[in-house]
Amino acid sequence: MSLWDLALQNKDLLRFSTLFTAQNVRDLLADEEGIRAAVEWCRGTGVTKVYIESFRNGYTAPRDLLERARDRFKEEGFDVAGCVTTTELGKRSTGWKIIACYTDEPTLRKLQEVFEYAASIFDLIMIDDFLFTDCECESCQKAKGDRSWAEFRCELMAEVCRRRIIEPAKSVNPNAKLIIKYPQWYDDFHNRGYDVVRETEIFDYIWVGTETRDPDNERWGRKMQYEAYYIMRWLGEIGGEKTGGGWFDPYGTSPPTYVEQARQTILADAKEVLLFCYGSLLRDTGPADVERLRGEMPRLFELAKLVRGEPTYGVSAPKPPNSDPGSEPYVFDFVGMLGLPLVPTSRIDPNSPAIFLSYHALKDPQLKEKVDEASKSGKPLLITDGLADRIGAPEGGAVLPVRGDPRSLLSLSRDELRRIREGMLSPWELSFDAPTRVSLYLIGDRVIVENFNDEPATVKLAGGRAIGLGPGLALPSDEGFKLKPIEGGLEIVMPPRSLIALEG
Repeated sequence: MSLWDLALQNKDLLRFSTLFTAQNVRDLLADEEGIRAAVEWCRGTGVTKVYIESFRNGYTAPRDLLERARDRFKEEGFDVAGCVTTTELGKRSTGWKIIACYTDEPTLRKLQEVFEYAASIFDLIMIDDFLFTDCECESCQKAKGDRSWAEFRCELMAEVCRRRIIEPAKSVNPNAKLIIKYPQWYDDFHNRGYDVVRETEIFDYIWVGTETRDPDNERWGRKMQYEAYYIMRWLGEIGGEKTGGGWFDPYGTSPPTYVEQARQTILADAKEVLLFCYGSLLRDTGPADVERLRGEMPRLFELAKLVRGEPTYGVSAPKPPNSDPGSEPYVFDFVGMLGLPLVPTSRIDPNSPAIFLSYHALKDPQLKEKVDEASKSGKPLLITDGLADRIGAPEGGAVLPVRGDPRSLLSLSRDELRRIREGMLSPWELSFDAPTRVSLYLIGDRVIVENFNDEPATVKLAGGRAIGLGPGLALPSDEGFKLKPIEGGLEIVMPPRSLIALEG
């Protein structure tokens, strides 16, 4: 079966989509030959939905090109939506120069025009993740008043979204639905005006940036692969049924990390995977990345079947919305690489079977009471040293030595990891022995393990939940895995950059 046929068969379970930027529309979809080539590429990549962008970087794609591309893709059997990227829109921010100042009235009028135009062509419009502000011009300082920059920007952007995007677009096209795509930098949302609770309430749908790229790439932030899973699950809880899918790109990637972005997005139960963007995937690392993805795609559909709608179990890992990280930015991404099965959430629930708390928890005004309640009930509790410095080490709880550098957690020895996991996994009668950069997920009745290392990893699972486990779905293929029973469980030798879903 071709990837196109397989994708059509599975599109109600999981879609793959791509985006044509406004510049792609101009340069690659301007004639029939370009459209035919794009259709062929999409079919060969299992893409069944396309987003056609009308504005980016100060450029507006012509109506005739947008409408012809829209109609031709529909004729070829694709679902079609629009997109807008709010870069180089008007008055420049004093911060990031491609971002706008949203206290400037001409800029606001331009913003409204851009979305009225998009809504006149498309019923569904995605907004790329540049809808924020970091401007500190005189006008913004005056409008801010006595509020913090985070408070001011969150209130400003919610009002801008409502009055200059949503209402005008729906006035032009009552059928218009708008998607806000949040970036992957969840620890800095509120400081730039992304209030994920308030904006999720007013938009029709939300999307999640799951771009993690090569983990040691300096230019792209040295992101851990697990971040894609954490943010997709975290925003998925906030968005509920409004949550659409994840979006990642080829920048700063190699084929293994490119497909890991897809695995993590799908493990987190995304309904759609958007491959940004057509033009970029034709050059540099794009072709090799896409070739690896195409080879793994049949098993990615199977992975989606395993996790769709299944409950997640494990250590509650709350990040309250609009919470500051202190000296522990993105600590969840690193803790997830230590073999602790995290359950991302926005709420601190003292009734959770096991809890991990970081500096972010200080945002909760009832933190002390909740920690005391969890401690008294004997729940396994792990807190960072940064939080312990503020509230003290809870009775019976363990302190995780972040030391102001979350990446340093990847240097913990196997013995240190074993001691941490022993207590935190006790509610599930499970022990897990593995090096760092091996992640554990408890989803439904399956135990899923992923090795992010560049070398094989020996993993041992034991305890009640491990008894009777056997091989299930493996990625990228079945080759290279070695499983053998051990007392009370299972030992697995996993190939580099591989995943296995174990079944009882």
